[in-house]
Amino acid sequence: MLNKLKNVDWFLLVLLSALMFVAYFVIQSATFNTIKYVGKENNQLLFFMLGMVMVLAMNFIDYRIYLKSSWILYAIGLLSLILLYPFGATKNGAMGWYDFGAISFQPAELVKVIIIIGMAHLLGKRNGDALRFTRDILPIGVYVLIPFALILIQPDLGNAIIFCVIFIGMIWIANIKYTHVLIGVGLIIGALALFLFLFTTFNTELKEILDANDKGHWHDRINTFLHPEQASADQRLQSENALVAIGSGGLLGAGFMEGTMKNNGFIPYAYSDSIFVVIGEEFGFAGSALVLLLYFMLIYRMIMIAFNCKDRRATYIIVGIVSMFVFQIFQNIGMMIGIMPITGITLPFISYGGTSLVINMFCVGLVLSIKSHQYKYELPD
Repeated sequence: MLNKLKNVDWFLLVLLSALMFVAYFVIQSATFNTIKYVGKENNQLLFFMLGMVMVLAMNFIDYRIYLKSSWILYAIGLLSLILLYPFGATKNGAMGWYDFGAISFQPAELVKVIIIIGMAHLLGKRNGDALRFTRDILPIGVYVLIPFALILIQPDLGNAIIFCVIFIGMIWIANIKYTHVLIGVGLIIGALALFLFLFTTFNTELKEILDANDKGHWHDRINTFLHPEQASADQRLQSENALVAIGSGGLLGAGFMEGTMKNNGFIPYAYSDSIFVVIGEEFGFAGSALVLLLYFMLIYRMIMIAFNCKDRRATYIIVGIVSMFVFQIFQNIGMMIGIMPITGITLPFISYGGTSLVINMFCVGLVLSIKSHQYKYELPD
């Protein structure tokens, strides 16, 4: 136990605490003049404290336990997604939540981690040898495709895309052949071109179909990004106002709780999806850059741990986690500054949300477990 305590990456925990410090005050600022959302910063702090206890506890649990249980975890994950259809609750147009009154749970967040663990287990069987298309890439692709499809039809486009990012990141580091990379890039470019053609050509017809199935917000978000001139003022509200608010922050921002553009619905979900807007308006370019620096150090620290892993499966796990975090950071900030379409992806460790925070903390706990248990590495089963 003493040896594992010595192996704890305390700097990683300091970075998490710094991000939570930012989250607490930014959420407080985003909700201080509301009645419905006031006090959410205290709820977030409570989730963080619970998550920190979990992170420290996971330092003493061998990560290989999760690898050996990967198929059981996968079955649990799929079941949690399937049961949403008879028992789930709809939020922001997506039926992706279990609502327990004061507490709600989004299984897609958990399934992302399960996929990372499962892929690491499957990729580890190759022990560094080049991946084969029919015997490795294709089966793993199907493994990821099933939860991807279940989440996509909720519809939750943001979380579904993260599964693709995790898949690409992990097979890339697992020694994929360059011929397969070229085929994959060609397929992705072809699929995007076909999507853009169909979306533009049948724009009106697609909107009517989605509206009839109460999924019109899907079309509105994509249309606002691809064809803003065709979107209504209400559809462009979040993206345009976010740019105005961030731009108004200038170099140093308006000051803590001095931002005004998050009020009166000018910025929807300012405490959650749009939290970066509050940072930009109140702390300006300097505050935004500091937050990005904290993320950079967090990602860099995890990559350094991955470099020192003796177990390839551990490296794959960390790469999957890093891929997920990097994309979520890029997507959330990108959609606020107009370079990415609006989705429901939160800013890791800062946006309000108990499920996403606890799962992200679990991911960091996995990294700590990997660092603490490399000294007794044994060959994979």
